[in-house]
Amino acid sequence: QVQLAESGGGSVQAGGSLRLSCAASGYTSAYYCVAWFRQAPGKEREAVAIIHVGGTNTVYADSVKGRFTISQDYPKRMIYLQMNGLGPEDTAMYSCAYRTRGCSDLGSTAWTYWGQGTQVTVSS
Repeated sequence: QVQLAESGGGSVQAGGSLRLSCAASGYTSAYYCVAWFRQAPGKEREAVAIIHVGGTNTVYADSVKGRFTISQDYPKRMIYLQMNGLGPEDTAMYSCAYRTRGCSDLGSTAWTYWGQGTQVTVSS
């Protein structure tokens, strides 16, 4: 079992920044994938970034490329999402997810473990 806990959400004005954190605990593999997803009301859940934890590979959705950065602190089992240049379109519930393969597949929602999510609200 793996547990994920997100933090760092909040309200910010357009153009602002937030850093989300995802703390992994339990029986994580030596190498694994963590994704940040978001879901806005009335919209489908979408993956915005994936990182290969223990490796170096990262992938981003086109909608956030150049604005969001996913990173890791491997010993602490922490994964971060630095979000800059936020706009109202980024308002959503953000969740992190874990699986042991498929670290480049932004289109898949088949992840093994999910966190509860943290709300991000961007006002114009």
